[in-house]
Amino acid sequence: MNFMSALEVAASGLRANRQRMNVTSSNLANANSTRMADGSGPYRRRDVVLSAKDLNRPFGQVFQDKFQEQARGVEVTDVVVDPRPPRSIYDPTHPDADAQGIVKMPNVNMVEEMVDMITASRAYEAGVTSIQMIKSMAARAMSIGR
Repeated sequence: MNFMSALEVAASGLRANRQRMNVTSSNLANANSTRMADGSGPYRRRDVVLSAKDLNRPFGQVFQDKFQEQARGVEVTDVVVDPRPPRSIYDPTHPDADAQGIVKMPNVNMVEEMVDMITASRAYEAGVTSIQMIKSMAARAMSIGR
């Protein structure tokens, strides 16, 4: 793997984890939103779907990679709505309570979201560290020719 391919792989991880953190932040921000703007009910937790993706390479490189181990990046292919039902709490004073005093709350679990945020943050930090190491290796390789 050359330096540019390594940078592409690391950069794809940074993009994917940045989007994971954005979606998790949205989930945390809407943890108490009992009504969406369209009036459809409580906020529904969202999650990202990641998948491997081939790097952008010229045809000759793609042909050569078929005979060698191929480096792949990652991309966010979708942001899906969590199918779990909303939580129900009893609060007859809430403006969104039904006739029995039950309020449908978002299906957001704060502990789960914080774990997702920490995981995405650490993965992002690992990507930044790998980019710094790749840059350092490239600088050392160029200094050999001097």
